[in-house]
Amino acid sequence: MSNNTSFDIIIVGSGHAGSCTAIAASDAGMKRILIVEKGPEGWVGGNGYFTAGAHRTVHGGLPDLLPLVTNVSAEQASQIDVEPYTAEQFTSDIMRLGQDKPDAALVKALVDGSRDAVQWLANRVKVPYTLAFNRQAYLVNGRQKFWGGLALSTRDGGKGLIETHRKALKEAGVETWFDTPAVEILLDGDAVSGLVVRKTGELVELHARAVVLACGGYEASRDLRKKYMGGNWDLAKVRGTPYNTGDGITLATAIGAALKGDFGGCHSTCWDANAPSDTGDRALSNQFTKSGYPLGLMLNAQGHRFVDEGEDFRNYTYAKFGRAILEQPGGFAFQVWDSRATKWLRDEEYGDGVVRKIWADSIEELAGRLQHEGLEDEAQFIQTIAHFNQAASQFQLAHPTAQWDPAVKDSLSTQGSGLSPPKSNWAMPIEQGPFLAVKVACGITFTFGGLAVDPDTAGVLSESSGKPIRGLFCTGELVGGLFYSNYPGGSGLTGGAVFARKAAREAAKLL
Repeated sequence: MSNNTSFDIIIVGSGHAGSCTAIAASDAGMKRILIVEKGPEGWVGGNGYFTAGAHRTVHGGLPDLLPLVTNVSAEQASQIDVEPYTAEQFTSDIMRLGQDKPDAALVKALVDGSRDAVQWLANRVKVPYTLAFNRQAYLVNGRQKFWGGLALSTRDGGKGLIETHRKALKEAGVETWFDTPAVEILLDGDAVSGLVVRKTGELVELHARAVVLACGGYEASRDLRKKYMGGNWDLAKVRGTPYNTGDGITLATAIGAALKGDFGGCHSTCWDANAPSDTGDRALSNQFTKSGYPLGLMLNAQGHRFVDEGEDFRNYTYAKFGRAILEQPGGFAFQVWDSRATKWLRDEEYGDGVVRKIWADSIEELAGRLQHEGLEDEAQFIQTIAHFNQAASQFQLAHPTAQWDPAVKDSLSTQGSGLSPPKSNWAMPIEQGPFLAVKVACGITFTFGGLAVDPDTAGVLSESSGKPIRGLFCTGELVGGLFYSNYPGGSGLTGGAVFARKAAREAAKLL
């Protein structure tokens, strides 16, 4: 760590978005580039470290993606099905999941910049992309069928992504100061002139014409979750870094920045109920995710179902079902499958040693064992599954040609039975033992409310003028107005890269 206090650009946050900004700044000709990170070096990478490394992007199908990936041979390619994913589909997914509330200009910037950003990450940063067979494809009739508009991941997930970034940052000569929280943004008139940080216990003034906030939302602050989201959100389990406590919002609003977006919304997923409460686990990381619910059922402590588990593909529902779990009695639920479905569960999430499994040879026996895990109404649990089985069986009798297929929305449902909530796809009766259950809670990943930014420059907007504050930029999870209520999986990392590159290019113009 040098004693220099003058830089071309200072970036707050060492995660994926901050790293992208620093590398793009180097590409734009900046020489003195500093990242300041609130956490210690052992927590480098922010929330990006805890992801699966998935990147959603516009693409033209398998031939377009193959040059990007490192895990597909020519022989394998002939047995893979990846449909093209258009800009219209990407836009539609964000807007429909967000109930048409996302800022259209921000969405367009993300979508239009997605393919170029992914190519840049592959070529410039050397991100080792893979086709996500383990998360986004099922082997059906000898072919790997990708689903849900998402195909790209990274080798070793978020851990591999951040490791790659750190190598690229070192090669670019970017300096990182750890254990260095940002305290205040400095102004010269109405333009940013630097940043005050706390370094080794002392306040230090750093000078720069551009500051980029890439320090995430407020998901790791119980107080701010309670303030903005209400309810039981102080009880949600933090999925990633414990250092995302709303600092970017505090810093920016202190100099008049405008807020924007869904401050009551967040990415909240089905999370292992036995995971730590206030921090992610650097070893197990994303393995605490429990995303196998479309293939089974979810029941609460009183033995009732509460969501349509087959409403859509997992990567279109997983970011909102954590909220549904938190709203249940006790803030937890049970995922349940029979023997026909358990073989389809991902080992990364449900393997031995990863999650506590409750097995039984009958539903009655399973209910009895779950009483020790918090199930309050054994009889209702049994009855709920029996009613579901009856509804699913009736549909199959009425539609004998319908086939269960996890790689498509198979329309194998409980339609016509009056079951509430219904199950719209993958409605296979839970009747063949042995039966498996796991206990899940709400894991909060990132919050949707953030700073208002210019979609073309990623410049943070002033509340009073509505114009960009000269020299202040924002990227990553702190961008407000992009997602509401829900979001399509893989959009976050892509958005972080898209707006990081915009911020770096615009900041370079200030030199």
